Amino acid sequence: MRFGRTALQWAAAVFEIGNSLREARLRQALDFPEIEQTTKIRAKYLRALEDEQFDVLPAQTYVKGFLRSYAEYLGLDGQLYVDEYNSRFVVGEEETPARPRRSAPPPRGVHVQSRVVLLTLLGIGAVTALVIVAWTRGEPQKKEPVGLNSTPSQPTPVVHPKTAKGTTVRLIVTAKRGNCWLEVHSGSATGRILFQGTLELGQRKLFAGRKIWITLDRPENLSTILNGHTRLLPRGGVKTLIVTARGISPGV
Repeated sequence: MRFGRTALQWAAAVFEIGNSLREARLRQALDFPEIEQTTKIRAKYLRALEDEQFDVLPAQTYVKGFLRSYAEYLGLDGQLYVDEYNSRFVVGEEETPARPRRSAPPPRGVHVQSRVVLLTLLGIGAVTALVIVAWTRGEPQKKEPVGLNSTPSQPTPVVHPKTAKGTTVRLIVTAKRGNCWLEVHSGSATGRILFQGTLELGQRKLFAGRKIWITLDRPENLSTILNGHTRLLPRGGVKTLIVTARGISPGV
């Protein structure tokens, strides 16, 4: 029995940008202040994306950029959301602002009056400067002998900036190409175990901490998003990974 639409076409027809983003955020128990601190997108703009109130954002370019960053932070396909926004809301290219018309030049009489006023002000300024110079040179300043009733200047203390605390790592791991066995530790290879088991195809896990140590058997089956940015795992059959805020590197 044939239907009018395939399952894929039906899923695309009911795809909603805002509800999909909201469900992904609530699934991971994330709040707007935490997302705002990492993505640098204001909370009111994140809320507007979930409510599909795109007119709240300054322009379409901001909508597309914020939409891509927010979706990828939640572990979603950012390009898919941008394409959906283009197909539903973008009618044409944004209009370029019209260039302001140049005003007509002022009449010649105005230029003459302005020049007279400018010369007068320059003359007054020159006379005032001469009077100040003559008065200053007429009475020499008294210099106090060195060491008499003088207080030695104190050296300015050097203030060393405080060392910034380490940035928290937020790592989303997804089994996109097949199953992968993982053993995840916090801090080091012997630190507290965050996860141990097989991540099956399509499953996703979120890990957080200052430093994460991962042992795995099939790294080619995984995709990772580190602090809202997609990261490629090191090649060459690496089975141990060290994850910090700077990136993902092979373990020793």
